[in-house]
Amino acid sequence: MGLPAAQRWWLLACLAGVPLSAVGAAYPPNTWLQVGPVVAGVPLAWWALRRWPFSTASVAWACSFVLLHLFAACWTYSSVPYDAWGQAAFGFSIDAALGFQRNMFDRLVHFASGLCFALPLVEAGMRHAGLTRRMAVVFMLLAVLAIGAVYEIFEWMLTLGLSSEAAEQYNGQQGDMFDAPKDMALALLGALIWMISARLRQGRAQSVPWGA
Repeated sequence: MGLPAAQRWWLLACLAGVPLSAVGAAYPPNTWLQVGPVVAGVPLAWWALRRWPFSTASVAWACSFVLLHLFAACWTYSSVPYDAWGQAAFGFSIDAALGFQRNMFDRLVHFASGLCFALPLVEAGMRHAGLTRRMAVVFMLLAVLAIGAVYEIFEWMLTLGLSSEAAEQYNGQQGDMFDAPKDMALALLGALIWMISARLRQGRAQSVPWGA
C-alpha cells in the first residue's frame, strides 16, 4: 500500500533538513551523531508506514520533532543561540527575563519528544497492538519514560569513547548533575500535556478520536 501524499512530503521534509542541519554546523565532529539516525530512519519509516499504517496526524507530529531535532543539531542542542536572537529581535534577554542560568533549548527538545510522540504511541497501541484507549495511554506514558531512559543510557555509553570536549558538546549537560532525570521528566510532562489536552477535546466532542 502506498503512503498518502501528505505523509510522503513530511518524510521528504525530514530528509531535506539533513543537509540544512549539517552544512555550517557549529560543532562538525558531532554532526553525524545527530543527523545520521535521521538519514537511516526516514527510509525505514517509509517502509514501516507502508506495512503498519498510521494517521497523517501521527506522522506530522513525529516528523515535526525530527525537524526540531535537526534545527537544534546544527548548533548542538545546548548551544542554540536563541537568547542572542531574542536580544537582536526584541531588545531583551529571554534567559534573564525567565531567570534561566543555562541554555534551555535542549530542555525544549526533550519536552517536545514527549509531546510529539504521544499520539503516534497511543495510535500504535490501539491500531497495531489491540489495546483499549485507556491502556494505550498507559503504554504511551511508560514508553516515553522507557525511551528517555534508553536514550540517556545510550548517550552515556557513546560519550565514553569521545573526547571530554566532544562528550560535553553532545551531552549538553552544562554542569548539571541531574540533567538526565530532568530531561526524562520534561519528556513525560510533554506526554501528560498531550494526554490532558486530548482528554479535554474528547470531552467536548465525544465523536472525535484522541489526537484527531
